[in-house]
Amino acid sequence: MNEPFETLSREPAYRRVAAAIAGRITGRQLTDGDPLPTELDLAAQFGVTRSTVREALRELESNGLLERRRGSKRLIVTRPATAALVARVSHALALHDVTVREVWEALTILEPPTAELAARTRRAGDLERINTALEGFLASRSTTAAVAAVAEFFDAVDAASGNRALLLAQRPLLPLLSSSLKLTIDRVPQARTRIVLAQRKLRDAITAGDSAAAREWMAKHIRDFRRGFEVAGIKLSTPVKVSAP
Repeated sequence: MNEPFETLSREPAYRRVAAAIAGRITGRQLTDGDPLPTELDLAAQFGVTRSTVREALRELESNGLLERRRGSKRLIVTRPATAALVARVSHALALHDVTVREVWEALTILEPPTAELAARTRRAGDLERINTALEGFLASRSTTAAVAAVAEFFDAVDAASGNRALLLAQRPLLPLLSSSLKLTIDRVPQARTRIVLAQRKLRDAITAGDSAAAREWMAKHIRDFRRGFEVAGIKLSTPVKVSAP
């Protein structure tokens, strides 16, 4: 006897409306700044009630694809804020029980080639931001400020690569290690010294356009994270938590 088919899911009408509008946006048929038709027009086009359209638009607003600008009753297509995207991915990773080891491995794969690219493409403003981040770490008094400065340094290096895909891939990761970095800096006496050494070498390599050295020192910097975690007594199998750097 053949196995029966699975029951088809019955997605609410507002979800189908939201998916259709989102498809136009992600397909670039509707772009940033374009106004949507009115709720009445959309209801007529989709053949649904106005309340169904309103619920769909509410969902798209919460996802950052639409916004209502001051002085206008019309909804406008917009790009999701980077911070909102980063937070969403960070929370998703934490909810999937991603571990310290897995985040560290991801950084090991992503960051060295990104630093290499940064050494080839950096501009004057990028170098200024990288140096400012390093100075911020040197000036930090609290562990929280030190971890925030580390995150800013990585973000500055990734931004210097000029590759937005790499930047968005990295940004959700470091906040997931912030609690581990705090413990490492607090418990391992040489942690600050080693971070400063690696960041200075990275800054100098990127400034000089030495892509091989930038890749090598970023790889060393990431390896030091793992050694620091182990010395601090942090188990690599520990699930990560979302916390601000």
